[in-house]
Amino acid sequence: MAEQKKNRSEVLMERAQKVIPGGVNSPVRSWQNVGMTPRFIQGSTGPYIFDVDGRKYIDYICSWGPMILGHNNSEVLDAVVRTAENGLSFGTPTELEVEIAEYICERIPHVDMIRMVNSGTEAVMSAIRLARGYTGKNKIIKFAGNYHGHSDCLLVDAGSGLMTQGIPGSAGVPEGCTQDTLSAVYNDIASVEELFKANKDEIACVIVEPVAANMGVVPPQPGFLQGLRELCTKYHALLIFDEVITGFRLAFGGAAEVFGITPDLVTYGKIIGGGMPVGAYGGRRDIMEMVAPLGPVYQAGTLSGNPVAMAAGLAQLKILYENRGDYAVLSANADKLYEGMKEIIRRYELPATVNHIGSLGSVFFTDAEVTNYSIAKTADTGEFARYFRFMLEHDINVAPSQFEAMFLSLAHTDDIIQYTLDTFEAYAKTRRDEIESDL
Repeated sequence: MAEQKKNRSEVLMERAQKVIPGGVNSPVRSWQNVGMTPRFIQGSTGPYIFDVDGRKYIDYICSWGPMILGHNNSEVLDAVVRTAENGLSFGTPTELEVEIAEYICERIPHVDMIRMVNSGTEAVMSAIRLARGYTGKNKIIKFAGNYHGHSDCLLVDAGSGLMTQGIPGSAGVPEGCTQDTLSAVYNDIASVEELFKANKDEIACVIVEPVAANMGVVPPQPGFLQGLRELCTKYHALLIFDEVITGFRLAFGGAAEVFGITPDLVTYGKIIGGGMPVGAYGGRRDIMEMVAPLGPVYQAGTLSGNPVAMAAGLAQLKILYENRGDYAVLSANADKLYEGMKEIIRRYELPATVNHIGSLGSVFFTDAEVTNYSIAKTADTGEFARYFRFMLEHDINVAPSQFEAMFLSLAHTDDIIQYTLDTFEAYAKTRRDEIESDL
């Protein structure tokens, strides 16, 4: 039998593996845990992406969240092109940096000042340093299954790619880097208070994904975030909301707006760059004034506030703010999708569950209610791989990991959502028939 000709993605992956570790520049892209070769993407528009072989997919990754308007939005693209014509980078202050900072600070009540950086990881790393500098304390509390980037002190019980690959931490991180990182149980306020009591006057901050989205999507239980706010106030620690995923996506004011909680500091990611590499951290004026060159907490970035990224971000933020009613439309469409998936799971009696909030959602292949990291880890990753492959075969691109979120955009229409549900039902029927035939 003649050997099957490789597609361009397979050829590119072979080339990439010779010069890039694992062939990818971020681990989840490798598709190792679903046993496939990743598709190399060359273009996108609206709800679709196109691979190098010309195949079109409905996309539920949305560049891991920032493409809330859909891919290649014309207004954002125009802003990028106009700005790029003046130059790609200067390493000096630009007016666009001021404009986007003013735009955010004037519209987000808990952000008096903001500092632009180049990634969500950098934003979180800087916010934690600032919290330590402001409070004069060293220890921090994070939550098992929450992922805050790959800085050394936060690779403790992290979710996301570490969870997918079964890596408890990372080689190359000295014990001293994590000795002041304490891990609590998400949605368990008692576990947080126990750490405060056991480390009296030593906790600088609590950092949390207000909606966990790196162990799959796990919303906060009623009272959990309010409990964190009260404990931080009581023990004179800062509350940091990591809104790299939820910021400007759940609502313009992010999870802080949705749940009515005021964090002391907040971190944002690529959504404020329209999908370009960018991040930011901001918060109360008295805290942010500790940042150099105004204060003693040093943080720098040669290309932070890149004008092209600022132009893209400002264009997208203006669209989102001026059309805030679209958040309700997006949530309603998400309800159709995720509640529809729940109904299919019930009808076909599959051992699975769906968590969702706003436009974020995920299918867990466990019949347990997923409220924390330990329960999330009971999900059947082998079954997820089967689901992933089925959806891909039907031209639907979901995250290649049980422990990543699905993202809806405003470009996903009713017809697209219905096709997705029809495909999911076909998968459910196929799996039910296979399970029954094995009995």
